[in-house]
Amino acid sequence: MTTVVELEIPAERLGLARTFDRVPTFEFEVGGLIGDSPPLVWITGADQSTVERALETDPSVEMIAALTDGTDGPNDCWLFRLEFGEEAKLFQRIIAENDGAILAAHGQEGWWSVKLLFHDHEAVSACHDLFDQYEFRVEVTRVAGTNDVANAETPLTETQYETIYKAYELGYFDVPREVTLEELASELGISHQALSERLRRSHAALVSAELSGGMTPVELDP
Repeated sequence: MTTVVELEIPAERLGLARTFDRVPTFEFEVGGLIGDSPPLVWITGADQSTVERALETDPSVEMIAALTDGTDGPNDCWLFRLEFGEEAKLFQRIIAENDGAILAAHGQEGWWSVKLLFHDHEAVSACHDLFDQYEFRVEVTRVAGTNDVANAETPLTETQYETIYKAYELGYFDVPREVTLEELASELGISHQALSERLRRSHAALVSAELSGGMTPVELDP
């Protein structure tokens, strides 16, 4: 049974602690974490220039780009592309190596709140043991089992999720890629054209959910 786990982790263990200290009203929401590419992050708090200065002096993160100019963001939110540090990358790697996925991540008042998806409870237990081993100081706030991926509040259908996960697992999103589109299609037992269209629709669903400010479950595969 698919298991959804919600955690809280102190920013001093996962990143952005110094930014929280400098900007008390700082809040963020991370876009989909797929592969090793720096994610898009919606940020609010104070004003954009203050946030940018705080990020530039925070050793746990590198600001790759500011994608809004201070006036374009909805409801005083600004879009950044951020490269998180080694602690956040280790956290993500532990989850991926235990057949998990990060559905959502946001932070406020010095804490990260993260929603994870696992295929079974054994993977949850193994992942939690590693969090303890590496002293992430996680606090589990919710554990729920579900047979319906839509109930995990992902915009992906189950087929799309399985495709994205297999692509990530085999290194399709790595730079350079560890597997070609044709090889991935063969692994999934579909044509490379069908795979290309499925990946494009999956990416569009993730981007649409982020830009709309919420994730809406999709009932049927496209």
